[in-house]
Amino acid sequence: MLAIDLGVFNRRAHEVGMKEALVWSIVWTVVALLFNAVVFLDAGRERGLEFFTAYVIERALSFDNLFVFVMIFSWFGVARRYHHRALFWGVVGALLTRAAFIAAGAALIQRFEWILYIFGVILVYSGWKMLREKDVEVHPDRNVVIRAARKLFPVSAEGEGGKFFLRHNGALALTPLFLVLVTIETTDIVFAVDSIPAVFGVTHDPFVAFTSNIFAILGLRASYFLLENVLRTFRYLSHGLSLVLIFIGVKMLVADIVAVPIGLSLGIVVAILGAAIAASILGGRRERARRAAAGADTGGEDAAKGGK
Repeated sequence: MLAIDLGVFNRRAHEVGMKEALVWSIVWTVVALLFNAVVFLDAGRERGLEFFTAYVIERALSFDNLFVFVMIFSWFGVARRYHHRALFWGVVGALLTRAAFIAAGAALIQRFEWILYIFGVILVYSGWKMLREKDVEVHPDRNVVIRAARKLFPVSAEGEGGKFFLRHNGALALTPLFLVLVTIETTDIVFAVDSIPAVFGVTHDPFVAFTSNIFAILGLRASYFLLENVLRTFRYLSHGLSLVLIFIGVKMLVADIVAVPIGLSLGIVVAILGAAIAASILGGRRERARRAAAGADTGGEDAAKGGK
């Protein structure tokens, strides 16, 4: 499907509009749910619920990461029509790194079951840290890989048709689009520190952990273009995600004392994320109402001053 996406539907670099992004977002979601149905039928209710819960968590975490991607593209000044190409190869790289991370995590859990407690502590700490952070900042200039790439190769000022490499004065040169790709890949590794322990907090099955992670990532590009202009609307989503991470972390830490059923875990995760989205929408409406009222008051004062 990735090959069809890039080789057939997106052979030419173009700006992805809201309609196209919405269609692809629906397509990837439907494909994930169809696969979820296969898991239900083949592996049973427990595995099916584990897949769906992990998919919901990973998809929500990917939404929170999209704003970082927006800032990365803005920082490098890459034309919007080339965003899809960078995100596509970013997804391909994420498939490989997530596979390696999940394989390593599954092997560690099988050999050292106590490592689940470490995963739990990581999630609680990450959730608490996310809850306290107010603004997310991106500093690609501080990225060790970016700095090393700039020392080893010259960097062209322009991308020239969305290429990652080109010849500059007879020498191989990197383009800003390649630096964007490197930044996205290294940033995804940082994101995986939260997402991989989170998925193992839901399931210990490597197959469910990997496929739920991958299906969430596959919808990332469409979600990026769909939400690029409205990400700020979900202002409290990060708070909801932080509570989800804390919940999964605590669930892992008390697993030997209290076994939380997967159905209950799914209900709690959906309730937290739903409340965060609802609070974001209501908060946005109240802020717009206050601005409108403030504008009306200012207009009335200006009119009164003009009358005098």
